[in-house]
Amino acid sequence: MQKTRSPTDIKHKTNITKTTGYIILCLGAAALITSIIYTSQSSQILAFIGLGLIFWGIILTYIHTEEYIKENLLDATTMSSLANINQIIKQMEYMGKAIHLPPKYFKEPETIKAYIPKQNELKLPTPEQIQKQENELFIESPQGLLISPPGADITKLFEKILETSFTRIDLQYLKQNMPKLFIEELEIAQNFEMETENNKVYVKIENSAYKNLTKKAMTLPNLFNNLGCPLSSAIACALAKATGKPIVIENLQSSENGKDISIEFRILEEEPAKQ
Repeated sequence: MQKTRSPTDIKHKTNITKTTGYIILCLGAAALITSIIYTSQSSQILAFIGLGLIFWGIILTYIHTEEYIKENLLDATTMSSLANINQIIKQMEYMGKAIHLPPKYFKEPETIKAYIPKQNELKLPTPEQIQKQENELFIESPQGLLISPPGADITKLFEKILETSFTRIDLQYLKQNMPKLFIEELEIAQNFEMETENNKVYVKIENSAYKNLTKKAMTLPNLFNNLGCPLSSAIACALAKATGKPIVIENLQSSENGKDISIEFRILEEEPAKQ
């Protein structure tokens, strides 16, 4: 028999979540204000961190335990933060196609990060190059940014619900389990389809909880076609862990009414290691 929790227990958990949200929100605001006062390369990093903290602080502040965030609230809290991140990436001129990296690029296999090349042409760094600089924001040789993608924490939620690390499974497992995860477990889509062809993975999501956000966010092509929205980025992270290869979001489109999202991922083939 399922144990029923009292209103007091639920209220207590909600208060903890909100308090955590306020703390993160204040830290983010402080980091952002400091970055405005001091203009330097380090202040740009501080601004990037501050925006991320503000985003998650807002989410935690308004979230209610075991209740869904209303769709319009999700749009409002997420869109502004992603727009600011898009602007920062653009101003720093790191405009290459983002690459969601697999675990072998990091010393800790559960690390999830994406590499954004400085130049438009796609140049894949080696695992050795990333491991030497994996705690840095700015990467040299090849030059680029190394950041936590917007879908990193969602991927970890996927793994928690499925009770497995995606490093232990393969692409076939994702094809079989992602539809149930999206439709039944999380209830964030009416339908989910995943197909593979050679080095491409095609995903279609119908009536996503992110449908309005994705439609609005198509006005941010530098961010959404390269780094991806939270859902497309989360799937890219899952693919990188499952295949053990770098993943690029090749194309991201939404239907005119925003209800359907189509994503094309490319699995990158790496150059053989030098002997």
